[in-house]
Amino acid sequence: MQPSNKSSKASSSTVASRLKAFAGSKPSAPNAGADYAADYQLIGRQLTGLIESEDDSIANMANCSALLWQELPTINWVGFYLYRDNQLVLGPFQGRPACTRIAMGAGVCGTAANLRKTVVVADVHQFPGHIACDAASNSEIVVPLIKDGQLIGLLDVDSPVTDRFDHRDQQGLEHLVQLLLKKP
Repeated sequence: MQPSNKSSKASSSTVASRLKAFAGSKPSAPNAGADYAADYQLIGRQLTGLIESEDDSIANMANCSALLWQELPTINWVGFYLYRDNQLVLGPFQGRPACTRIAMGAGVCGTAANLRKTVVVADVHQFPGHIACDAASNSEIVVPLIKDGQLIGLLDVDSPVTDRFDHRDQQGLEHLVQLLLKKP
């Protein structure tokens, strides 16, 4: 991940072509007024089935990120950062390569980690200190993983669509994180 550089933004046609090539069958360009609501109840049932007989948290996070990558429309990155030695370290993810370490308080992830609450950013280019792993990202949601009062890590989801995430995504993703945290 490189710090955001507004002067190096790709044109929208370049971004759309990169997304189409990268995302396969995922929608690469939003339709005006489109509703990107996900069926989080269905995703929750699928996640439960994937993790019910597995106690390894890394394996469960890997399957969770793959499931979200498959099921959430108009996203271009989804994954986990794990809290280690007072910093965030890259964990299981789907999408373009990402930075491996994020300082507490840096970018959306570091901010969510410090606040220990979900942060939804409608336009990442307006977020001070945003860390861009993909120039196509325009919005982001980060959900902390907190177990027994301790920060374990974060679930991070990016989208090429500005204002992609809403209260339904927040509630749905927070529920999925709780499913993961119920495992030992």
